[in-house]
Amino acid sequence: MNTTSYLLLRLAIAISMFGHGLVRMPKLQGFSDWMTKSFESSMLPQTLVRPFSYALPVAELLVGLLLLLGLFTRQSLLVGGLVMLALLLGTTLIENWEAIPSQLLHVVFFAVLLHFIESNSYALDSFFTQK
Repeated sequence: MNTTSYLLLRLAIAISMFGHGLVRMPKLQGFSDWMTKSFESSMLPQTLVRPFSYALPVAELLVGLLLLLGLFTRQSLLVGGLVMLALLLGTTLIENWEAIPSQLLHVVFFAVLLHFIESNSYALDSFFTQK
């Protein structure tokens, strides 16, 4: 994969993650209440859902920001992929089948970017690694 293509893919997933986190942060309590209510009838205990609902926007925002900068890219991609896997599990448990394609697409982005990490040239990571 060439470096420009990699940059476009990295920025696309970065903007998605950053945007999700950014719009949720100012309304964190409302987002948490909505998510907790969405999982009331699921098998997940509220003691897991509530903390996750607060951590999710922070994780999305940080993963997105780090990917926008190209800083700690490998680690950010791994964390982003794990976040999406957790979301996929939750989505299936509440049978929200319409959300699954979007979440799967995010996982594909993270996996492809991890696979082609050597193409990550336009990134702050490049300034901190010796070649």
